[in-house]
Amino acid sequence: MSGRQVVLDTETTGMEPAQGHRIIEIGCVEVVARRVTEDTFHRYLNPERPVDEGAQSVHGLSDAFLADKPRFEEVAKIFVDYIRGAELIIHNAPFDVGFIDHELRQLGPAWGRLEDYCTVTDTLVLARRLHPGQRCSLDALCKRYGVDGSRRELHGALLDAELLADVYLAMTGGQAALSLGGDAGDGTAGDPKRIRRLPADRPRLRVPEPDEEERAAHQRFMAKLSRA
Repeated sequence: MSGRQVVLDTETTGMEPAQGHRIIEIGCVEVVARRVTEDTFHRYLNPERPVDEGAQSVHGLSDAFLADKPRFEEVAKIFVDYIRGAELIIHNAPFDVGFIDHELRQLGPAWGRLEDYCTVTDTLVLARRLHPGQRCSLDALCKRYGVDGSRRELHGALLDAELLADVYLAMTGGQAALSLGGDAGDGTAGDPKRIRRLPADRPRLRVPEPDEEERAAHQRFMAKLSRA
């Protein structure tokens, strides 16, 4: 695999591909050397079935809007060529991977599975490891890492991929990358299991006492502060 990463999100007609639900939007953002590039992939798709009312309330994509859009099979080659050899960054990856694999199965066995084209990193798993017991939705992570999610009135695959790219870079860089032990930048410095704690029975630190000249200088400084 190359060092190229692709942050991916999808919108769908419903929750379960096993119930015949389909992908209706794919949004991808490219990250190279920890920088978001302008090379994106974005398509709306005609699912050839109705969008569930609950799903439409989340993303706002209607049957009428999707009626003239291409089918997945028409964009499949462009899509797999775009992600080929990359590390996919996905929030709650089993959901999106399950739908993409379902779409590929509709095209026939020669298309294989998503894992045949790329690797996958799940940012939900990463976030739960970094923030145990806390909310790890994309909205919650945007607030935690100072990513502006104010445009997100409705879910959208490309917008969510853009926000996730910023969140992922913040989660795997920033303060967590600081290391006093020499292991910088590997994304594991914030792992509680890697924190080295000092033993409770360690020798007490030696605290030198000031001499008379230092005491006098300190008293003069404090008197000056009091006058000020």
